[in-house]
Amino acid sequence: MQALGLYLHVPFCRSKCLYCDFCSFPHRPEADLEAYTEALCRDLAARAPLCRDRTVDTVYVGGGTPTVLPPALLTRILNCVHRHYAVAREAEITVECNPVTGSRPLFDALIAAGANRLSIGVQSVHERELRALGRLHRMSEVEATFRDARAAGFTNLSVDVMSGIPHQTRESYLETLDALCALEPAHISSYGLIVEEGTPFARMGERLVLPDEEEARALYFLGIERLQAHGYRQYEISNFARPGFASRHNLKYWNCEEYLGFGVAAHSDFAGVRFGNGTDVEAYLRGEDICTESHTPDAAERKNEYVMLRMRLCKGISHSDYAARFESDLEADFGNRFAPFIPMGLVTRTEDGYAFTPDGMYVSNAVLSEVLDF
Repeated sequence: MQALGLYLHVPFCRSKCLYCDFCSFPHRPEADLEAYTEALCRDLAARAPLCRDRTVDTVYVGGGTPTVLPPALLTRILNCVHRHYAVAREAEITVECNPVTGSRPLFDALIAAGANRLSIGVQSVHERELRALGRLHRMSEVEATFRDARAAGFTNLSVDVMSGIPHQTRESYLETLDALCALEPAHISSYGLIVEEGTPFARMGERLVLPDEEEARALYFLGIERLQAHGYRQYEISNFARPGFASRHNLKYWNCEEYLGFGVAAHSDFAGVRFGNGTDVEAYLRGEDICTESHTPDAAERKNEYVMLRMRLCKGISHSDYAARFESDLEADFGNRFAPFIPMGLVTRTEDGYAFTPDGMYVSNAVLSEVLDF
């Protein structure tokens, strides 16, 4: 049976971070949380017949902050997945968590419902930086989250950190990495801050003081060096893991594999079609179809998408895999496009294809904008 990933979007949170442009809504009443859970389960049940020939090997509950839902509601969602889908025995089942919403009873409930991976949003261990981002937690709550999650039975813990944020220095960023590595998570995602249009950060304009481009670049490479010194292997532009703990769900996106998204703002790539939901929560609660986009990519689009996503991975793109997928030759399709970037030290030839160099990783978007036809 073909493998399938499920993404379940929970768009609620305690408060909206100042940099966040994800679909999330703070301070919703508990009745909305209950109604949304019912709508999500309805959605899961309705689309299950389409997946009878698929085995679900990854589930990712993201947000927002899924752990603002009471344990009983999160349990109901995960139980619904297991009831309606063929979930592999060794499936990776991830739930995102904010340290202020974690607790031992919650983690006990998640383990009992089959979750086995926790992704914890930390961003920084320094209170001044956290407050500048609009984050609510303190480092003591991060430590408590790790302690309680492990006591409940989680062995696969991931943390998110951020570089290039207000008040951050090279020293404070490395202190954040060192402090989190001391907690021994299995996986670390380290993202550079991007100021997205429409966010409070964007509205601050020149009042928002951030590290300049040279400093942001230095932070990126210092972070890679420090994480590798702690035993974390970089496998994607912003992601690092202990051996065997790369995010299997996110690898589905980067490897152009099938996934189905449920809930507002969720996107899918299923049965050859890409489609996505809008952000109208009230319509979703009423049981209306909120799909706002649907597109069947042609072969040329799929080739470009493959190169764009696979080049995010440190291992890059493969001649043999490309040929198996598209019955086409990677060298003929993209060799001339990559060629100018090889002497520039941004792209390298691998044993079976192409990959970014470390310098190329940092400017990957600029390189791919020249390589691809999008």
